[in-house]
Amino acid sequence: MRAMGNRLTQISTRTGDDGTTGLGDGTRVPKDHLRIAAMGDVDELNSHLGVLLAEPLPDEVRTLLVMIQHELFNLGGELCIPGYTLLKDEAVLRLDEALAHHNAQLPRLQEFILPAGTRSASLAHVARSVARRAERAVVTLQRSGEPVNDAPRQFLNRLSDLLFVLARVLNRANLDGLGGDDVYWKSERLAASGD
Repeated sequence: MRAMGNRLTQISTRTGDDGTTGLGDGTRVPKDHLRIAAMGDVDELNSHLGVLLAEPLPDEVRTLLVMIQHELFNLGGELCIPGYTLLKDEAVLRLDEALAHHNAQLPRLQEFILPAGTRSASLAHVARSVARRAERAVVTLQRSGEPVNDAPRQFLNRLSDLLFVLARVLNRANLDGLGGDDVYWKSERLAASGD
């Protein structure tokens, strides 16, 4: 098993001024390489979760999101070193368990909902959409023939579902006095059909 690269001690190295960047195994690739794009989307997702964590949240949700941030860092590290395994299958299982737990507490959806409601719920929806983009980037990387394990793709797929559910949970948490329910899509076609 290869060790991950040294921890950063200097941020501005100027080595990327030529449009390349280093992977964890020491190889240099263009900054628009599919692997770098996937890593960037995962990093952006983790940053959005950081913003969400700055909001008032139920303790259980906060603990879950902090754990997810650490797993996303593992996922990014795995993407950084082709062929390396850092994200464990147990991480995907933990998301499945959290998804089942939180979804069981919600009323069944009868209609489409908008990515809206409380600030924390809306931030969870933003993170959900970035998780989907990160998942697409990992799929694209894998389809290009690059070595990518299954766990990163599966983790991002489950995470986007979980963030959708957590947005619904946060709309009901009412921590900022604005909670209540999901924001439902008002479809003219459905209204006209009487559904």
